[in-house]
Amino acid sequence: MKKVFAFFVFMAAFCFCSFAQSSSDLKKIDQVFSQMSDRARKEIIISDKVQFYKDLMIVLEAEKNYRRDDLPLYYLVDKKHSIGEYAPKELVKLEKNDFYAINRNDLSLRPEAEAALRVMSKAALQDGIRLLVSSTYRSYAYQEKVFAKWVAIDGLEEAERESARPGTSQHQLGVAVDFGSITDDFAETAMGKWVYKNAAKYGWSLSFPKGYEDITGYRWECWHFRYIGVPACQMQKKWFCDIQQYMLEFIDLWKKS
Repeated sequence: MKKVFAFFVFMAAFCFCSFAQSSSDLKKIDQVFSQMSDRARKEIIISDKVQFYKDLMIVLEAEKNYRRDDLPLYYLVDKKHSIGEYAPKELVKLEKNDFYAINRNDLSLRPEAEAALRVMSKAALQDGIRLLVSSTYRSYAYQEKVFAKWVAIDGLEEAERESARPGTSQHQLGVAVDFGSITDDFAETAMGKWVYKNAAKYGWSLSFPKGYEDITGYRWECWHFRYIGVPACQMQKKWFCDIQQYMLEFIDLWKKS
């Protein structure tokens, strides 16, 4: 009888601790959202916090599958969050191959991004589409030149809308790809339509969607995709209005809380 009583006491304590932990986690969700922009708080609706938390843990666990000695896969880099002169620990040089096309010989990506690109490219080929990779990793020094070029062409104000200052570009992380023509016309091409429809299935997320310049800091770029992995793409669509910036900001604040 005493053993049975002790068992129920243990289970009650266990359940209480689980509930306390769960309540704490759910409260943290609210705390993190309270720090996000007004627009984010209006647009993002968490109908089931318990499920949201479970999905978030899946995403954070998936991030552990990548190198621990480098910046995390979901690392937030934007106009407000600089990575300085960071360079990835490992880069894979993109060579001519049977799966995707390259338009330059100086392209490279982090291994996980190149592997995912290859998988997506094989799928595109099955649909008669050969992806063209036009831009990938950019060093701090390279981005300095790119930004300076656009300032010279368009002036500082306009350059800020379409080019990142050095240290604030997703390309510097080694997980972003510009596809095709790198122009607005890309969205209407067969390649652009395929990528937009299918990229998330392979872990690629559109970084700068139309109508969100006030959130991302950049005008619409239909050609710019960042590799974040399939679980993160699924969560982005399910909980964050399919806006990458919302999700990455939330994860950044969650880790810092």
